[in-house]
Amino acid sequence: MTQKEGALFVTNMILLYAMYGAPVDLLSHILFTFHMVQMAFVLFLIAPLIYFSVPDYLQKYIVKLPVIGPVLRLGAKKPLVTLMLLIAAFSIYHLPVVMDNLKMSATLHTLVLALMFLIAVMAFYPIFNKVEPEEEQLGGLFKLLYIFGIGVFVTPACALIIFASSPMYSTYTEGEAWLNAMALCVPAGILDSIAGAGMISGPEYFTNMTPLSDQRTGGIIMKVLQEVFFGVMLAHIFFKWFNEERKNADQITERALERAQAQKEMNNRFRV
Repeated sequence: MTQKEGALFVTNMILLYAMYGAPVDLLSHILFTFHMVQMAFVLFLIAPLIYFSVPDYLQKYIVKLPVIGPVLRLGAKKPLVTLMLLIAAFSIYHLPVVMDNLKMSATLHTLVLALMFLIAVMAFYPIFNKVEPEEEQLGGLFKLLYIFGIGVFVTPACALIIFASSPMYSTYTEGEAWLNAMALCVPAGILDSIAGAGMISGPEYFTNMTPLSDQRTGGIIMKVLQEVFFGVMLAHIFFKWFNEERKNADQITERALERAQAQKEMNNRFRV
């Protein structure tokens, strides 16, 4: 493991803890804005960073494991399938009827979040893995189009959230539904005592924003963070592709010059 990989691994684990162990997770159940911050970091930053923080020898070991390996390598064999799986998982999860019901069950909600994270890791495998031979990986142009495609297909879900004329999620607007969702991360006894005392009527207790403004802010933050993360990915892929193409061009030119020199020497030999 290089120092860079070690530093990135520690950074990635701190980010993962910040999203699911620190108060961000609690805030994500209170305000939709923090929920979208959590989704953006977990799916579009932490998932791809795994491939930069895990050494190549460990990645090669993981893909040889019986169950995990074939699941991960599905991305290399069927990149469009994993891309569509990620978009479908993100879009379906944020349907109001789906998200409101999932947030009523701690077990089911955790399983779905874990599944979405696994799909995100699969989706970035064909772009950033250190396992597949170079000649079998996607070309630089296709990698750029792949990342661009994720951003394009995520946009409709974000647009629906941003431009909705009314709040979409009852777990962020209705007092009773919100308290039931909060039971995922707060002991039920505490919630019962607070609700019984009439201290909290819903998420508006914690912010001056209206539920609709909170929803729109969350959608905007998701889109902005996604564009920033994907912009960095696109720049990384482009410059790596550019350097490889220039290196290949230099090698081709060098080989052509060597052949020309050899041909010249042979011609001179025959003339003598």
